[in-house]
Amino acid sequence: QVQLKESGGGLVQAGGSLRLSCAASGRTFSSYAMGWFRQAPGKEREFVASIRRSGGSTYYADSVKGRFTISRDNAKNTVYLQMDSLKPEDTAVYYCASARDDYIRYNPQSYDYWGQGTQVTVSS
Repeated sequence: QVQLKESGGGLVQAGGSLRLSCAASGRTFSSYAMGWFRQAPGKEREFVASIRRSGGSTYYADSVKGRFTISRDNAKNTVYLQMDSLKPEDTAVYYCASARDDYIRYNPQSYDYWGQGTQVTVSS
């Protein structure tokens, strides 16, 4: 049974920072790319960032580029999302996901396991 569990969400003022973590179990974590997505109320789930299994290749949505950093620790089976210079429009439920392979993927259909999500709220 593959499980992904996010943590680290919360309420922060605009300009602040949060660090999300996603702990994985039940799969060979280091064999797959990982991604972060987010979904705001009334909107579709959107891609935020992705990282290949080695951690050497990452990709970001334009809306977060330069502010967010994705990383992973394969020894701890954990992927992180460091979020700096947060804006009110970053408010959403953030999900981590495990890809079906080791490629950078932008569409949710390319990910087969998902966490339950963690709420991030940025106040103005």
